[in-house]
Amino acid sequence: MQPWSIEWKGRLVEHVFMSEVLKGNPLHDPYERPLWVYLPPGYDDDPARRYPAIYMIQGFTGQLDMWRNRTAFRKNFPEMVDELFTKQETPPCIVVWVDCWTSYGGSQFLDSPAVGRYHTYLCDEVVPWVDLHYRTLASREHRGIAGKSSGGYGAMITPMLRPDLWGGFATHAGDALFEMCYLPMFPASVRALREHYDGSYEKFWQVFRSRVPLTRESDFNLLNDWGMAACYSAEKDGTVKLPYDTTTGELIPEIWERWLQWDPVRMVPRYAKALRSMKAIYIDAGRHDQFYLDLGAEAFRQALELIGVRDVFFELFEGTHSSIEYRYPLSLRYLAERLAP
Repeated sequence: MQPWSIEWKGRLVEHVFMSEVLKGNPLHDPYERPLWVYLPPGYDDDPARRYPAIYMIQGFTGQLDMWRNRTAFRKNFPEMVDELFTKQETPPCIVVWVDCWTSYGGSQFLDSPAVGRYHTYLCDEVVPWVDLHYRTLASREHRGIAGKSSGGYGAMITPMLRPDLWGGFATHAGDALFEMCYLPMFPASVRALREHYDGSYEKFWQVFRSRVPLTRESDFNLLNDWGMAACYSAEKDGTVKLPYDTTTGELIPEIWERWLQWDPVRMVPRYAKALRSMKAIYIDAGRHDQFYLDLGAEAFRQALELIGVRDVFFELFEGTHSSIEYRYPLSLRYLAERLAP
């Protein structure tokens, strides 16, 4: 295989999407965003045929062009998508890649006064635009969403919040069971602030923006804590509230509780009706995930079982949080089979 070129059987169309709801966002991030739409082989041959649509969203710090990143001796994900549908063993789908990057690293696909209205952008701008411009089967029964890590988080919570739009989802190591995936990072963040930034997030951001970012391993912890707080516990005026004391690491219970309200595991009982209506739920994670998201995956599965949702694909595979893009075609095929007419 020549890693720098393939012969596409379908086609990937690249757009620049102008969002109205992201104009004037608190971080002054771009409101013109890249949007990719993959059309499967045969799309142009039958102008009457319509297709399910599956939306792909990215993890924290992800931006759209990263989908083209290549691991040694492997195809990148858009190439894997084309290979999957070229084999004609999977019901053909339209695949949509959405960019929700922010200068804090991500949006968690929520509306936040500190970050912007990324949930509204995804659900009320991008989805209707795709349905208008492409031959989708424009109903929830034929629309799914998938992602990894924070993208997996978005894939879990978006259909809970908007079951009128989404009929299935796939989460690869999605952020869940927050005391396992986030809480262990807090002490390391407090030490990093003390050792490198005079105990101040203001100093961290000043240094971060004045040099090549993420030069220290601990910088990712600091970026992640702040980015999550901006999504889960910002005040109405956009002030970011951290769930711990930056000197001692002591939890601030009322702010931590605001985070827990957005934990997918804890959201399941509140959104039981929406989850019971899903046509497809796919959950997986590596058994040795560095952020213990295998534990979150199991906790999410158990929460679903408690509300009576048992028709779920679930697997803990041998692997970590890294280099698991080979899993994406598995979930894409699962969603395609469940969401096809």
